[in-house]
Formats: sequence, C-alpha cells, structure tokens
Amino acid sequence: MKLQTKIPLIPKEHQIDYQSKTVMLGSCFVENMAEKMEYYKFHTLQNPFGIIFHPIAIEKLITRAVNNDLFTSDDLFYFNEQWHCFEVHSSISTSEKEDLLDILNNKLKAFRDYLLSASHIILTFGTAWVYQYRDTNTIVANCHKVPQNKFIKEILSVEEITKSTKNIISIIKGINLKVNIILTISPVRHLKDGFVENTRSKAHLISAIYDITIGKRSMNGVEEFPSYEIMMDELRDYRFYKEDLIHPNKTAITIIWDAFSKVWISEETKEIQKEIAVIQAGLLHQPFNPESKAHRSFLSDLEIKIEKLQTRYPEINF
Repeated sequence: MKLQTKIPLIPKEHQIDYQSKTVMLGSCFVENMAEKMEYYKFHTLQNPFGIIFHPIAIEKLITRAVNNDLFTSDDLFYFNEQWHCFEVHSSISTSEKEDLLDILNNKLKAFRDYLLSASHIILTFGTAWVYQYRDTNTIVANCHKVPQNKFIKEILSVEEITKSTKNIISIIKGINLKVNIILTISPVRHLKDGFVENTRSKAHLISAIYDITIGKRSMNGVEEFPSYEIMMDELRDYRFYKEDLIHPNKTAITIIWDAFSKVWISEETKEIQKEIAVIQAGLLHQPFNPESKAHRSFLSDLEIKIEKLQTRYPEINF
C-alpha cells in the first residue's frame, strides 16, 4: 500500500562539495537549510541582510552589491528610537545612524566578494505580496513596523517576478559566469495574507520559476529545487508542522534537507559529513562531571578527531 506520493529527484551536475562556496538568500526557510549546511561545515553565506521575502528586494541588494553602491544616510530613516533601512530586515537596526551605515556597508562589501567567487547561489522566494512605501513609491524589503497606512500592498504578477528574477540572474552571471543558480519556493505559508491570497502568491512564484527554468524563457545554469512541492505533496500532514501549523517542523526540514542532499550535495562528501556529525555531537555533549578523568579523555579523543579531519580538509573549521 502506498501511503505517500514521492516527487522524483535526480542528482544534478556541478554539485556542492567542500570546495564549493554557497550563497543562500531569501525567506525564513533559508535559515533552516543554511543551518544544515553550516552544521556539516559547508562554506555558506546566508542572508547577510536578514530574511528577505520577495525577488524585488533580493534584486535590489544584489544590484547594489555588484555595482558597489554603498548605503548612505539617504537610505536610512529613524523610527521608534532606532535607525532602519527599508532594503534590509528589521534585525539590522541600530540606535546610532553611523553604526548602521558601517554595518550595512561592511556587509555589502563582504557580500560582493562572496558573489564574485560563489559556486552556487540558492534563492528562496517566500511570497509575491509586496509593500510599496507611499512617500517614495518604492517596494520595501521590510516595513519595520511603520504604520500600514504608509504602504500600498500589492501582489507581483508572474511577469514582474520573472523579470526581476531574470535581472538577478543576469547581474550575477555578469560578474560570475560559472556560478550555478538554484531557485526554490519556501514551504512556509503566509496565512496572514489570507488563505486564498497565499495560494495565489505561491502560484505566481511557481509560474515564474517554471518560465525561467523550464519554459520558453529558460536560462542556462539555472535549476529549480521543489522545496514547496515536497512539503505540499509528500508531507501533506500537520504532524510535519510546528505548533503554529505554518512552519515546517524539524522532521520536515530534515526530510527536505535529505532530498536536497540527494540532488545537490556531492556523494563524495557523505563520509566526511558522518565524521563531522560525530564531532558535532561530541561538541554538544553535556558531561555530568566536567572534571572527571573519563570526560578529559573524551575531550582529548574529540580533539584528535578534529585535528585529523582538518589535516585532510584545512578549510573545515570548528
């Protein structure tokens, strides 16, 4: 008896290994996958400007980084005793204007350097709904709890998403021709927009990604990974959700990670991942008696395992 539909997955060329450099940008689901990448010590830069939900916001940041267009005071605003920037997440806010400018521009330079040398860029789109700031007629990445009457809420059309995503790809390929770009849709449902509105939003994203990866306007070096489809079709049960019934739980994240690994993580890394998992478990171990002879011996053995692994792979750092 079949109790589950399975999406067929085929390993791709140019997979991720321990020489790869991966940039992960987009919705909060990025953090779930990046946590797995970082746990297994792959070289990863994830959301340097915080969670970004839609392609236009990602396009703005990538364009700014590639053009080396530094942030200035004109890009900041003061609200609720903090300085903010509409182009980045609210987690990057400070009480001093100059501090925020320094943080943003240092992140921008590091981001540009990583884009130049990245082997893989994973873009995860969360929603097609966007907010346009009335005073400037610009679409923002985050509203920073500014009153909603200051914004116009609208949904991006399939054409607008396709155009923005193709711009992102062209800009990146302009400075890094060999990079592999992976597009995926976050399985997190944005039910605050409404049930029908969330479905319409995801449908627009799905259609745009289809156009770019498979359709008539497909681009070379761009692939799709079905994060959203795995959650909706394989894991269609609330036991795979957190208590909010919106976000995937640890089990779901592990299943999607395993699927991603099958498609995009090199088979040659599997044994190294096992070694790293043993070391990570050792580093997380909480002893009953930290001063005991047994625990000191355990730490010594753990140090030897780390040294042996780093001798073979100096780029891996604990």
